Amino acid sequence: MRKPPFLVTWLAMLAGAILLSAPAPVSAQAPTGPITPQPGTAIQQAPPKIVTRVSLVNTPVTVRDASGRMVNTLDAKDFQVTDKGVPQQITHFDLGGDPLSVVILVETSSRIAPLLPQIQRAGIVLAVTVMGTDGEAAVVGFNDSVDKLQDFTTNQDAIEKTFTKLDTATDGSKLFDAMAIGVEMLSGRPMPTADTPGRRRIMLILSEATDAGSETKLGAVLRQAQLANVTIYSVGLSATMAELKAPPKNTTPQVTPPGTFGRPPFPGSVQTPGSEGALYGSGDLMAVAVWAVQHIKNKITDHALELAATATGGEHIATFKNHSIENAIDEIGGELHSQYSLSYIPTGTNETGYHEIKVTVKKEGLKVRARPGYYLAGPES
Repeated sequence: MRKPPFLVTWLAMLAGAILLSAPAPVSAQAPTGPITPQPGTAIQQAPPKIVTRVSLVNTPVTVRDASGRMVNTLDAKDFQVTDKGVPQQITHFDLGGDPLSVVILVETSSRIAPLLPQIQRAGIVLAVTVMGTDGEAAVVGFNDSVDKLQDFTTNQDAIEKTFTKLDTATDGSKLFDAMAIGVEMLSGRPMPTADTPGRRRIMLILSEATDAGSETKLGAVLRQAQLANVTIYSVGLSATMAELKAPPKNTTPQVTPPGTFGRPPFPGSVQTPGSEGALYGSGDLMAVAVWAVQHIKNKITDHALELAATATGGEHIATFKNHSIENAIDEIGGELHSQYSLSYIPTGTNETGYHEIKVTVKKEGLKVRARPGYYLAGPES
């Protein structure tokens, strides 16, 4: 047999190499769609979505008659509770008997310094009227910083002593940051259930209704307070009242050295500091008027304390007109120990979003106040 020439053999080998190095046809490329797994191959699942759930909802309920008097003769069967319109079964019912866990937030800014003696005296009212004999309380002060002044204790004397030692510092007011810390502290206290005893979670705020410098937003604090079953009460301190109680300020212009006078006296009068004051007019009333004009927007639009109380079923009492600080605290303490506490495990309401709570009484002529609801965040919130 005749062998092929060397050139022919070399060309055949070159052609084969070119074919081997050429790109594969499109039909031979890896598929771009889903790959069917081989039998026995583990399939990776998508991560599960995390949805917030509420295991127990507690709502304090205050019931008053037409005259505003507390009504404390009702039983569990007299109440009806709905969650997003769905009737719920009450699993725990109590009238003023569950002991309290109270976090007391007190503003210690320099703006309320003239009210400090009243606040210090309020310690005994807080210990006796709010805590009660079986309650516990903690104290948090706030200005430009937030400071835990007293951890939870059942010792009434310790609470009173903490208030006696209160002092003012900077002029800041990180109210919302202090509220966030208060909610966090209360979240660890045991709540009463149908099977186990516990404590009602209460936050009591003694402060102006203004915030300055907080990193926390009020809405975030209130959302967490609702989920943690924290009820917020507040005693509104008045910076206006603090200004009125402050020592009078000498606003007479002083353009010459002390003891001398820069202009002649009234004709026929002896020149004295008193006559100078009459000449220029007292500056005290003007300072209050200027302060009121500068703060009118805050008074109208800033309702942080009222919003917090309304959102959690508590109450806000202002002390500007008819209430002293001690009287306001005494009124709140009386309500806390005379109100109903209802608990339920939400059923039929697993949807995220806002859950409206409605508490009604099966008797006419009674006014009911309870928390309006809570917010359940979705997996991406």
